[in-house]
Amino acid sequence: MPLEARPLESSRTVRLMASAAMLAVLALTAAGCRTTNDDVTGSISSSAQPRSDAEWRRSLDTWGARYRANPDDAEAAMMYARGLRATDQRVQAVAVLEQASLRNSSNMAVIGAYGRALAEAGDLGQALEVLSRAHTPDNPDWRILNAQGAVLDQMGRHAEAQKNYTQALQMAPDDPSILSNLGMSYLLMKDLARAESTLRRALARPNSDPKVRQNLALIVGLRGDAGEAERIAREGVSPAEASANVEYLRQMLARQHEAKKPAAARPPRPQQRG
Repeated sequence: MPLEARPLESSRTVRLMASAAMLAVLALTAAGCRTTNDDVTGSISSSAQPRSDAEWRRSLDTWGARYRANPDDAEAAMMYARGLRATDQRVQAVAVLEQASLRNSSNMAVIGAYGRALAEAGDLGQALEVLSRAHTPDNPDWRILNAQGAVLDQMGRHAEAQKNYTQALQMAPDDPSILSNLGMSYLLMKDLARAESTLRRALARPNSDPKVRQNLALIVGLRGDAGEAERIAREGVSPAEASANVEYLRQMLARQHEAKKPAAARPPRPQQRG
């Protein structure tokens, strides 16, 4: 079934969609997609990262046991927290990394991981404060600048966020995670033209995250080109991924369409029971 073209109207809905899409950035890739790609400053393990739910659970057991045996082990704390985040145990991940940051107060990687975990858990103000301690002005880390930008965008401080992305791109030109965040930042400002061109740059990079394709398709759909949006969602991925992308796209556009309806035309919300 072809998508219905729907022009951009509801700023609140756009903000919700873009904010949801940008949550992936706080781990530098989407934990919800069960991928993590160097989500803390520097390399903490040379081993291949888990991909499936079962692999994440095994990793969680392995690193959890190591962490409990030695809570001062920074690598164990970060890997355990990574598994917790990937399995949607965000509050526990924050607790683990908070203790790890206290035990390893000069370890920038731990502090960076703690800041990202706070942001994923929704504690944006604290996340921004912690991330500011994960690098220094004389030795900035583009990954931290990128994560700080995502938090600032979540807080509605888009101009500041875009300064962070620009600085990060000077250090890591055309990095797809930075470009993806910058594109979503433009979306939050309802600048669809710049959002689209920036995400197309991100998608052209060989190591772009799958979420980039979803977000680009969303933006093209929001500007009203439904056929192109569905083509982008399906291109270059497996049939199963294509179906998932199109379903995601339709759900997001349906939310935007629903928000455009007058309140009287919307279905009544179910009443909560005490």
